[in-house]
Amino acid sequence: MGQTIRFGVSLDSDLLEKFDALCEERCYQTRSEAIRDLIRGTLVQKEWEDLNKEMVGTLTLVYDHHHSDLAQKMTEIQHSSLDVIVTSLHIHLDHHNCMEVLILRGPGQEIKATAERLISTKGVKHGKLNLATTGQDLT
Repeated sequence: MGQTIRFGVSLDSDLLEKFDALCEERCYQTRSEAIRDLIRGTLVQKEWEDLNKEMVGTLTLVYDHHHSDLAQKMTEIQHSSLDVIVTSLHIHLDHHNCMEVLILRGPGQEIKATAERLISTKGVKHGKLNLATTGQDLT
């Protein structure tokens, strides 16, 4: 971690008021912590632009497991993506619906391709890829 540097930020008073309310709502003790998190968030988004870089993320899928051969198709896709799927969690939401959460790690383009294949599988009701960082480039 590098040296801490102080710097000033000029903001419109209305914008600062909204930011302070957000800081309080999210339990930040200081504006500095909130600003650091905003900067880190932006850097992580920038990191995802390089699809060759090592990434991590979660993929959440909701589907009706009674839908024809959906479970078999999803299993086949997952088995063909063992290099990026670290683990998965399967939850029975009710008699018909299941939620599956997959932890993914690997080159960004492979994570994205795997997620798109699973989300677009006929019978998947909802799919969401949540991207994160390995933390290697953040302090």
